[in-house]
Order: sequence, then C-alpha cells, then structure tokens
Amino acid sequence: MNTRPLRIASAQYDIGYFQHWQDYVAKVERGTQEAADAGAQLLLWPEYASMELASLFPREVQLSLALQLEHLQHLRDDFIGLYERLAQQHGLYVQPGTFPVQLDNGEYRNRAWLFGPQGLLGFQDKLQMTRFENEQWHVSPGDQIRIFETTFGKVGIAVCYDSEFPLIARRQVELGADLILVPSCTDTLAGYHRVRIGCQARALENQCYVVQSPTVGTADWSPAVDINIGAAGVFTPVDHGFPDDGVLALGEFGKPQWLLADLDLSLIATVRQTGQVFNYRDWPGQFRCLS
Repeated sequence: MNTRPLRIASAQYDIGYFQHWQDYVAKVERGTQEAADAGAQLLLWPEYASMELASLFPREVQLSLALQLEHLQHLRDDFIGLYERLAQQHGLYVQPGTFPVQLDNGEYRNRAWLFGPQGLLGFQDKLQMTRFENEQWHVSPGDQIRIFETTFGKVGIAVCYDSEFPLIARRQVELGADLILVPSCTDTLAGYHRVRIGCQARALENQCYVVQSPTVGTADWSPAVDINIGAAGVFTPVDHGFPDDGVLALGEFGKPQWLLADLDLSLIATVRQTGQVFNYRDWPGQFRCLS
C-alpha cells in the first residue's frame, strides 16, 4: 500500500441541462482536469449526478420518473466508457456518483462504479432505499457489501442513505476499508444533515475517514433531482492526530466546487492502536449487556 497522503476531490455538483452527449462529456472532462491539476488522486461525484443525462431526451421523458430510468439505459455503456477513459488517462481513481441500472429481471439498482488507472474495479449497489426510491421510483436495493483494493488501501462505498446504518460501514471496515465514500443526493436541509451526521458517526465509530459528495442547486425540469441541498465534507476520527470536531474539510454550502483534502491513511492504524479511545476495537463489547 502507498503510504503517502491521498489527495481526494469531493464534488459539490450542480445538475446541468444538455443538448448533446458531447456537452456532458465536455463538462465532466473539465471537472476531471481541474481536479487533476489540483493534484487530486481520487475523485468523488454525488449520488444520481447522472440524472442530468435525462435532459438529452424528449420532454415527455424528462417529466416521467419511469421513462427517465428506461431511456438512461441507452447511455449506460457510454457513461462507463467515459469515466473509465478519464481514470486511465489521468491515472486517477474515479467514483462518478451513481447511475440507475436495469437488471435482466427488469429491476433497477442505484449503482456506484469505481474506476482506477487500470480500468473498472467494480461496483457497489445502494442497499437501503429511501421512501422516494421505494414508493415512487421503484428502485430496488442491492444485496452485497463490497470493498475495493487501491494503491492507497481498501475503500468502501456507502450510497447516501446507506451511511445512516452503522452495520453497513462496520462490515466495510471489518473487510479492511479505512476510507468510505458517500455519494449523496438530498433535497432538504434535514436530509443533508441526516447524511452528514451519519458520515460523522461512521467515522467516529469505526475510526476511519468518510467523505461525502452532494448534488447542489436546482433543476426544475427534472422530477428526480429538481432540488439539491448540501455541502461536501471530509470526516475523521475524533482523536489524536485529527481535528477535534472530526471535520477535516467542509465545502461552501450550495456552491458548485471541488472540495480538496489530504488524507493520511496510515493514521487510521495508529489511532486504532494508540488513540484516546478504541471505538473500532471495542465495537463487539457494546453488545455484552444485551445478551
């Protein structure tokens, strides 16, 4: 594992409107180049950032939750190919947020791919669906927790609402993850804070890094991502060698931007061994009183 600091770029991403596929490509290429020029080695985009691609379809598709999902499948291979190319071209790790993928049985999954300099590393499907996804959009939950090997160590992905469930992150760190990526999409201030509080709690409980990336701004044309509220954040253990409030970096609320932060992943093993507290180690002990 590479022990030098990892510079991560977490996007506060505004939902755009495009006339042509190449307009979208140009936007993503500009953003990737900007982050690469700033020295970023891992890029994180938000949950459902890909829904801006629905703007490429006729108005009746844009206005329909079901038709948006159906038509986006025509762009899935191009979407994968774009981010795989950019990761290889710049020698970066790229998590491009999520894309709604239709399975062979007709179900949709909210899928987060991870790409590296060597190409596609795999994907994590969202595991816990919100009421909107369950009741209106009919997106189904995934059924596996995965982690990903990188030159910086093992990485997990907890998609938005997943960050609010301790056992998901716990399984990821048990599998070796020292960094959890949280692509998010929230349309209320309360929703944003639920995810942020979840991220901070998971970093505290597991003595690991957690990084959040939100969508921001408005897209009145889209019933899926019309309102977007949040700020990117990089959260840490609350102990020696880390910020006293567990917040390493926080973006300017609601403003499209990259939030850059340098993560020293070697500190994770150190704090778990010599910290003021042992949240990671003491996790199993919390259940003794319940038996």
